[in-house]
Amino acid sequence: MPDLEWIGGRILLSNKRLVLASNEGKRTIPLASVQSITSRQDAAKPLAKVSNYITLKTGGDVEHLAVEGGVVRDTGWEKGQLKIEEASVALALTSGQFVEVEIDEVGTVETTETEVMGETRTVAEVSHTQEATAVETHVSGVGRQVTVLASLLRRGEEKNTTDVDLSEQESEVLMALYSGVSPFQIPEFVGIDVDTVEGIFDGLTEEGILEEQRTRREVELKARGRHIASEATDEE
Repeated sequence: MPDLEWIGGRILLSNKRLVLASNEGKRTIPLASVQSITSRQDAAKPLAKVSNYITLKTGGDVEHLAVEGGVVRDTGWEKGQLKIEEASVALALTSGQFVEVEIDEVGTVETTETEVMGETRTVAEVSHTQEATAVETHVSGVGRQVTVLASLLRRGEEKNTTDVDLSEQESEVLMALYSGVSPFQIPEFVGIDVDTVEGIFDGLTEEGILEEQRTRREVELKARGRHIASEATDEE
């Protein structure tokens, strides 16, 4: 078997295709060509020193391998202090870790009853983003305190509701952005012309789904510029 090497990259999945993207390029796999998907976890037989991966078998009998991500780790409960501010909730844990939940970054908030340190207590389960990474934070305490906290965080949940009707192209653009594709590379990445993509950007911005960071300027040479550039080239 030839030497294999893992390449860091991103995975973009839509209802039509799977895209494996890295700094070396991208590989598009139509979902219709996928024959089987298997998950392998065998520490005794690693592949290129990786024992946890997914294998895709396509119509061309070629295997595309991706390290399996999204592992959920149970970090256990810790005591701490809670501070509520206007735009965020700050948690200072006894271990020294500091967790900040920005209200505008909250996706969902749920309250449940579960066992915490040997007793049944009310818990607020908060999904939010932290430095562009999706995380989930669980907070417990006196029942009324947790209820008030959940009510506060739901301001962000209401603002960031996912109940929106998106077209197929809009969904592909959002998934590409979420996977880390540069906005300037979206047209080529999803196979949509520039004008259509910019129209999608405008619509999603109006819906409060995107936020404009900067506007790229497109320019072209005028006659004077072409003459100057031509002379500069001749002088080299």
